This record gives sequence, C-alpha cells and structure tokens, in this order.
Amino acid sequence: MEKRNMKQHVSLVGALHVGFGILGLLGALAVYLSFHFVFGYVKDVDIAEELISFLGNTLSLIIVFFSALGIIGGIGLFTYKSWARILIMIVSAINCLNIPIGTAKGIYSIWVLMQPETIELFEKQS
Repeated sequence: MEKRNMKQHVSLVGALHVGFGILGLLGALAVYLSFHFVFGYVKDVDIAEELISFLGNTLSLIIVFFSALGIIGGIGLFTYKSWARILIMIVSAINCLNIPIGTAKGIYSIWVLMQPETIELFEKQS
C-alpha cells in the first residue's frame, strides 16, 4: 500500500470518529431528554424516580464519554499524534460491540491503524 493512500485512510478514520462522536453527543442529549420526559410521569413513585434518574444520567454520561474520546482521538489523527492512534484503536475495539455500524467502523479503523505504513507515518510525525 502506498503511503499517500494510507494518509487518506487515516484522514477518513479521523473524520468517521469525529462525525460519529458528534452524532453520539446528540444521541446522549436525546437519551437524557427522553428519560427526563419519562421522569415527569413517575414523580410520585420513589423507586421509579430513582431508577429513571439513575439510568438517564448514567447512560447519557457513558455515551458522552465515549463520544468525546472519539472526537478527541479523531482530531488527534489529523495531526498524526501517536497517542491518538492508540486511543482510536481502543475506542474502535469497544465500538465493535455496536453491531452493525460500530463493528464495521471499528474493524476498518483497527485495520488502517495497524498497517505498517500507518505506523511509520505516526513515528515520523512524533
């Protein structure tokens, strides 16, 4: 594979992670607002209030956390930071659990970032 071609792949991986990260942040907001809406209907039931509040906040924070990691790592890939390559490989491995799109994105990202030409690109920039 040609180095120029791997630069395009790395840029695509970065763009995918930034784009999906932004979508994830919007999804986290939707989850939070949905649980907040449901919370209004269970105001008088103590256990339901606690459960809905806990689930809404926890799920939203988890989605925000992984989305932010993807955005930060994706931006780092554009400048060929070695930490970004490692971060995106970890995030991609976790994304593989998100069938089917996360799996495809994760496998592609890991494939691109594990290529010897890509590793060489990141070592030159350090």
